[in-house]
Amino acid sequence: MKMMRFFMMLWWVLGLSSAYATIKIPVFLVNGEHCGNAIGVVRADDTIYGLLLRPNLHGLPPGVHAFQVYECPFCQHHAEAAGGHLDPQKTDEHRGPYAGSGHLGDLPVLIVNAKGRATLPILAPRLTLSQIKGRALIIHRGADNYSDSPEVDGGGGLKLACGAIPYY
Repeated sequence: MKMMRFFMMLWWVLGLSSAYATIKIPVFLVNGEHCGNAIGVVRADDTIYGLLLRPNLHGLPPGVHAFQVYECPFCQHHAEAAGGHLDPQKTDEHRGPYAGSGHLGDLPVLIVNAKGRATLPILAPRLTLSQIKGRALIIHRGADNYSDSPEVDGGGGLKLACGAIPYY
């Protein structure tokens, strides 16, 4: 009951309504040259506070995972076809989702519970739906420290799952 109240309040605070656009992003495990098994959907909604991502994912390893938007809408070749992190200003900096600059594609981390499910909403204040259309959503095996030090690309490691974001 408390969780339901929390989400209803979140819905109201973020100003969500049917007037805002929504994109549903199917997500698949990364599996060699092609996409692997489907693991669910991430719903993306524009709000007055930024982009709200609502994952409904299963079959993931429990823990904290780096979660990012990549340049291209492709998940082939171990998700390498997605290119690099979304960085239209060419900052070449990993600074996280709340910094005023850096990669635009750096999202808050994805939290997966002990049963392998990710359902906690994530707010990306610097993004809108129009900026992510035709891109890819990537989940990494490890967490993200939003820096290139001590590990490159925030230390997220190998790509675990990928979803091509539709253009509509």
